[in-house]
Amino acid sequence: MLNIAGIRYQQVDAFTDVPFKGNPAAVCVMDDPLDASQMQTIALEMNLSETAFIYAPDDRGARRIRWFTPAMEVPLCGHATLASGHVLLTSGVQSPITFRSASGPLTVHAEPNGAVRLDFPATPTTPAHPPSGLLSALGLDQAEAIEAGGQVMIVEVQTQAEVVQARPNFTDLRAVDVGEVLVLAVTAPADSDDLDFVSRVFAPWAGIDEDPVTGLAHTGLTPYWNARLTGDTFRAEQISSRGGRLTVRRDGDRVHLIGHSVTVAEGTILLPPR
Repeated sequence: MLNIAGIRYQQVDAFTDVPFKGNPAAVCVMDDPLDASQMQTIALEMNLSETAFIYAPDDRGARRIRWFTPAMEVPLCGHATLASGHVLLTSGVQSPITFRSASGPLTVHAEPNGAVRLDFPATPTTPAHPPSGLLSALGLDQAEAIEAGGQVMIVEVQTQAEVVQARPNFTDLRAVDVGEVLVLAVTAPADSDDLDFVSRVFAPWAGIDEDPVTGLAHTGLTPYWNARLTGDTFRAEQISSRGGRLTVRRDGDRVHLIGHSVTVAEGTILLPPR
């Protein structure tokens, strides 16, 4: 019989307190590091928008974290970090938790109501010309504003209904030259009194056509709406088919993303010896 190594994992629905809503992520807690090709293979096998890999803590208690879509490693992922914080906190790790990542140090805090708060770098965006073919690929006639910065592009439309009615042609969207952008958020003011803004997020360049709930996009959406709305704390909903809600807060050059998570599966990934 083969001596097969195992990696513990949990599948967590992030930015929701209801199972099978929000954005699912796989969280792999590793005793020993894997190489990038192994992590990419596991992410493809899990076939979720993100799989997070958490290393053992270093001598200062910080843990390295890496995120993979089925197609590539990405420099930052909000919902998989929220899911990772949920996994560690529910296993007895004390708050706050510090992750070392490709985007710098990230801090995860337990909130009194059972939610998890992420302390992430903000992604300021500035006005941008629409890349050729972008609006038609999104199924939009016009936009109120387009901004971009880092890996985030924002397209604002007038109404929540326009966000819902967007019908992207993903073949055409993949062909649009968006530079370094990984995620594109179509956003508008919310219709309801219990929300401030809504969005849908598309990331075909990262192997994800429509993402259910996207922390990376909200690192740009938070400062974007902070410049347009009163206050610095906002209630947001990503109105995908699964849907998810979060509270976001601008704090200088940082943003706080606050949401709940639910574990829906757990098990062991079996790796044959190499």
